[in-house]
Amino acid sequence: MKKLVVVLSIVGLTLSLITGCAKKEDNKIVIGASPVPHAEILAVAKEVLKEKGYELEIKEFTDYVQPNITLENKELDANYFQHQPYLDDFNAKNKTDLVSAAAIHYEPLGLYPGKTKTIDGLAEGAIVAVPNDTTNEARALLLLETIGLIKVNPDAGLNATVNDITEYTKNIKIQELEAAQIPRALADVDLAVINGNYAIEAGLNAATDALAKEEKDSLAAQTFANILAVRKGDENREDIKALIEALKSPEVKKFIEEKYQGSVIPTF
Repeated sequence: MKKLVVVLSIVGLTLSLITGCAKKEDNKIVIGASPVPHAEILAVAKEVLKEKGYELEIKEFTDYVQPNITLENKELDANYFQHQPYLDDFNAKNKTDLVSAAAIHYEPLGLYPGKTKTIDGLAEGAIVAVPNDTTNEARALLLLETIGLIKVNPDAGLNATVNDITEYTKNIKIQELEAAQIPRALADVDLAVINGNYAIEAGLNAATDALAKEEKDSLAAQTFANILAVRKGDENREDIKALIEALKSPEVKKFIEEKYQGSVIPTF
């Protein structure tokens, strides 16, 4: 009988410990993010979440594939690094079912000077670098179209590639490069269209350094807002709702506006 009591006590203690751990984990949100600006923004949201009783663990990723794979595998509760068109493309190619829980900010693509310092100064055969991934290449081409360097088939829209360029108003060459590599290639090309996060990492600001950039009311800005992604069905979880509130808090908005000075723009 004594042995039975001891066994039951041990089982009860074990269950209590497990329950205690589970309760603690219930208050923890694990999120994947790109280092800049996403992880920096989340660091501010983390402090806001503390007041709501949640602990935020931020895991940084330097690529655009693993954060979604890790989220799909339930190693993360959410991620924050991508825009909706990229997520749609990822879902289609990988048969995943990740969704947007909220749009938080957008990072305007900018056209930056390399060997040539002005748009008017472009010579015959000048090289303009653009990102080579599906969604960001279209953004880059539409930006080049707005400043009159090319014309793009309107039917291509946000799926445009170099094959959809219908006219070059200047004799330039479009060079497609991996988005992360373009800042390092800036000195070797005449102009380059650089993604917002990679521009920030390179010490560039679309608001002050770019020759042209996506404007807040542009189709691209509205379409390519960076989102908080979750597994389908998790968008209504209380902890995710709390995370969204924290990301859209006055504290986070103030941080974004003061820290990035126009290179990152809140959508709320």
